Amino acid sequence: MSTNPYPNPQAIFYQQYESVRRDEVVGVMLALFLGCFGIHHFYLGRVGLGILYCLFSWTGIPAFLGFIECFFMPGRVRMYNAVQAAGLAAALGIGIPGWAGYPGWVAPGYGGPGYGGYAQAAQPINISVQAPAARTEAVETTLVACASCGHANPSGVRFCSGCGTQAS
Repeated sequence: MSTNPYPNPQAIFYQQYESVRRDEVVGVMLALFLGCFGIHHFYLGRVGLGILYCLFSWTGIPAFLGFIECFFMPGRVRMYNAVQAAGLAAALGIGIPGWAGYPGWVAPGYGGPGYGGYAQAAQPINISVQAPAARTEAVETTLVACASCGHANPSGVRFCSGCGTQAS
């Protein structure tokens, strides 16, 4: 019997990833043609910015910003897809595929020291917490802070529950 909860977690990952990923060309077109209403922000799940653009659409400023943002949309779509891939992989308990849809792309935290502009890998911070087990005994639980975002995670986890990067 396999230790994985699914027969093939990579197949489940790819199936779910394809359903949540966003297309760069669609993002650019939305920013270019409907950027005055903030539709490109709604497309990437940034509802607050989308509403702000809708509120100020009568001024013409969001139209100008939408034109400028169409040049930044491919990178924003890639980042959105990377966050979605990290979340799915963490939920399934598997590693993120190195390519994640883009050749040469490496997820944050996977490169190690000196890779991709990282000067040094941040060292985790260990925190001990006393948690009562059954109201009578105290059990010590160790929490490890994420090197990327500083979120406290239980020791032994594979991915940070705050940002989705691989735990060290």
